[in-house]
Order: sequence, then structure tokens, then C-alpha cells
Amino acid sequence: MTINEHLSTFHDLDVVTFPLKTAEAWQPPAEPVAWRLAIEPWDGEESFPELWDRFMSTVDPSTVKALVIGQWGEPGEGVRVTIVIERILAAQEKFSALTGIFLGDMIFEENEISWIEQSDVTALLENLPGLTEVGIRGGDELEWKPVRHNNLQRLVIETGGLPREVVSGVAQSDLPALRELRLWLGVDEYGGNWRPEDLQPLLDGEKLPSLRVLGLQNSDKQDKVCELVASAAIVRQVQQLDLSLGILTDAGAQHLLKLTHLTELDLHHHYISEEMQQQLRSALEPAGVRVNLDDHKEPQFYDQDSEAYYYTAVSE
Repeated sequence: MTINEHLSTFHDLDVVTFPLKTAEAWQPPAEPVAWRLAIEPWDGEESFPELWDRFMSTVDPSTVKALVIGQWGEPGEGVRVTIVIERILAAQEKFSALTGIFLGDMIFEENEISWIEQSDVTALLENLPGLTEVGIRGGDELEWKPVRHNNLQRLVIETGGLPREVVSGVAQSDLPALRELRLWLGVDEYGGNWRPEDLQPLLDGEKLPSLRVLGLQNSDKQDKVCELVASAAIVRQVQQLDLSLGILTDAGAQHLLKLTHLTELDLHHHYISEEMQQQLRSALEPAGVRVNLDDHKEPQFYDQDSEAYYYTAVSE
């Protein structure tokens, strides 16, 4: 996924945007698609409730397998994603085929990731047992309480700062079918105030017996993330480990040298020295591990006497 472009595929389906009210005559495609619903963010002619009603009267909801939700209100106006969740749940009996939901498909020209106005999404998991994939972008006011869901297979939460209550809530959730989990932990300045103890239930692995792909990404504490993951029980069952997008230096990379059981280790966007990069390749690639060390970064200095500054890939 990239936050610089709208999703083109989701839930193994092509994404098709439901047309705006001003669009010309239009017929829904015959094949299954992931429906994208989004209002015009600036001075649009239609509110999200109006868009939703028109969608429900145009497309047979029993055929909808995936929903991708973009802009649902004017940026900065306090319109939370609750306005979307309430409508999905009110029509849940009609959405008999719905198994995938993405909330927050917005690019930076529409809304900075830290401004996307989320809310408590737990009700989706509690009321839609058929969900197999959930994606969320934006951490402002995001809530995820501990929940059990028997069918969820993929969960991705992209933020510039993930609140510790969300990290803890996900970590404490019982998700026996989950195969892929990606959390963009972010930076403290934008709400990424998690602590190591918040991740511990996840790292213990008991609640995620099917997990094979783990991403703990985009953190200003990426060195600590590496230390935690390298010694965690969960890593023994993981095949693909993604620790990319964060402030990762040699101090964190040294903990990864023994993870020879992996099939893939993604570290792109990093501050690892050439020497340590070679150590990683020498230790892991002969064992068959694909190591991604693309996008090497250098710290920035704003004047001759300033300290070094390091940046995650995504923050504001």
C-alpha cells in the first residue's frame, strides 16, 4: 500500500469508485469489485449520507464483497468515521457477501494521515463475523478494544502515530485466523505513544496462532522494535517480517542477524551503515532470506553544530 495514491486493488479485487452525483449515466460493472465511496473533499455537492443512500439504491448490497471508504466529511470539521460505521452496521443484513473493509483511503492532497478523523472501529468486528480483511488509515481518535474474531485473516493499520490503547487493544485481541498483521506505529509527536508492554501479548504469539506475516513499521523507536521482535515467541512462526519505514540503525539491525528461518525481511527506508548491511546479507541470504535494504537514508543536519535528525517515512 502507498499513501500517495488511492487504492487500485483491495481484497484481491479491482477498486471501482462509485460515481459522483454529477456523473453521466452509468451502469455498475458485472464482475465483483471493491467499491470505493468518497465525497468531494472541498465544496462537493453531496454529503456522505446522501452518497451512501444513492449507492444503496443503485448497487445490490448482497453482491458487495468489499468497501473502500475515502473522504466522508470535510477535513478538520470533526466528522468521524462513525458516520460510515453506523451505516454499514444498519445495513449489515443486506451485505451478506461483505468480507473486506478499508476505512480512510485518502491521499495527502485530500487529508494528511494524522488528520484523518477515525473513531472506535470495534463494532465492525463485533457485528460482522464474516470479515476476513480490514484496513485502516489514520490514527486520530482511533479506538480498537480487545475483541475476538474467528475469521479475520488480514489487518493493516497505517498511521503517523498509533495510540498505545490501539496497540494494546490489537495485541490483546483473539484473532485465530489472522495470517497478516501490519501496524504503522508512528512517532510520539503524532500520537505514537505506545510502550513495549503494550506489544507483549502480541509478541507472545498465543492469540495469533496462524500469523505468518508481521509488520511493525514506521516507528521512531524501530531499534527497540527490532530488539523486542527478535527475541519474541511470535517470530518463530512468522515467515515474512516487515520492519520498514522507521528509524532503524545498526543498534536495531544487529538483533536480526539470527533470523535465518524467515523467507523475507523488509527493512527498506533505514539508517543502517554499509558494514551492517553487508553483515545482514551475509548472515541471512545464504539461508534463503530475501533481505530488502532499499532506500537507505542519511541523518539530516540543519547547521554545522546541530544534532542529527532522523525521520520515519510517514508522520504528519
